Amino acid sequence: MTDTLGQSQVIPYIKGLSEKGHQFHLISCEKYAFDSKEFKRIQSQLKETRIEWHPLLYTSSPPVLSTLSDLKKINKTARQIVKENDIDIVHCRSYISALVGLSMKKRFGTKFIFDMRGFWADERVDGKIWNLKNPLYKFIYTYFKKKEKQFLLKADYIITLTENAKLEISKWKLANHSLPIQVIPCCADLELFNRDTIDENLISAWKKKLEIQESDFVLSYLGSIGTWYMLDEMLDFFKLFLSKNNNAKFLFITPDPPQQILKEAGLKGIPSDKIIIQKAVRSEVPTLLSLSQFSIFFIKPVFSKKASSPTKMGEVMGMGIPIICNKCVGDVDRILSDDEFIVNEFSNEEYNRVIENINHLHQTDNGKIRNSAIKYFSLKDGIEKYNSVYKKLEGIKKL
Repeated sequence: MTDTLGQSQVIPYIKGLSEKGHQFHLISCEKYAFDSKEFKRIQSQLKETRIEWHPLLYTSSPPVLSTLSDLKKINKTARQIVKENDIDIVHCRSYISALVGLSMKKRFGTKFIFDMRGFWADERVDGKIWNLKNPLYKFIYTYFKKKEKQFLLKADYIITLTENAKLEISKWKLANHSLPIQVIPCCADLELFNRDTIDENLISAWKKKLEIQESDFVLSYLGSIGTWYMLDEMLDFFKLFLSKNNNAKFLFITPDPPQQILKEAGLKGIPSDKIIIQKAVRSEVPTLLSLSQFSIFFIKPVFSKKASSPTKMGEVMGMGIPIICNKCVGDVDRILSDDEFIVNEFSNEEYNRVIENINHLHQTDNGKIRNSAIKYFSLKDGIEKYNSVYKKLEGIKKL
């Protein structure tokens, strides 16, 4: 919960659901020490809710064995919670925790929600984290693909991030009956990500600090670079954009070390003064985003990304900022179907086409973009969808 993802894609949902009367026991593995400032901040935040937090220390090494160790701790903690409390539902986020949820269902008869997020096992392969030429990773991949089928068939409800993932699952030979699937994308707190609520003095202060002039055209990127985001291609796009707009600057709002980004930009001949890299806490992100006229993300368009819902997408759109992105990722094609800023392939020809559309854009319809965010990524709607699933399952007796 001390990670950015936990603070955007877990805590806001369960806080909203707790306000609807649900009592939570939250198990998570944490990278921050329990006496750290960040840990204590989250602990204080959760104490004011109907959420009882059970943090465990995350183990990072050695590979595989560390995950087994964490799984054992999670399972032990979950078993104790279920024994001591009247637990109706075990809600599992992704595949590792689903192993525990399925075990609790078999042992105690609790309802099991498989909140699968993406196609996790395939993501590990597509992202080159698991090399299937290695017998160990081949075994692990095969194991989790078998478990994936079990999770889908045994779950009392399944949550996917995209309609594209739901459609893909419907093609799999799993069962003769339709599976109970609810699509809930990575929603955004659209009260936080709202340009109208941002203090203009803060904007001016950030511009001064980052040496952004009023005449500058700022392209932003939000989040870690990580496995999936295509830094090389985004820099290629920016280099071409810069050749046609010498007032352009590329703002990276990221926790990643600046050295790698600056190194890659330098290798492409992009001047270092055209690259701005700023780390930010969550409350600062909307203000930093508001410094940009456009935002960009390119994601590897591989099979597993059918199930991907980029967290940044709803947040950027909530700010009314147009997005430059690529097709064949999650529901991006459907949500931005009329958009002129989607690249069909990673080529200068496509980049030029999109740049021409940007340069000939007379005025950005920020209101329309924000309305799309409200339509597709509203946190309130996401909470209500989860609440609906909970209500359906609460009405069913335990096994």
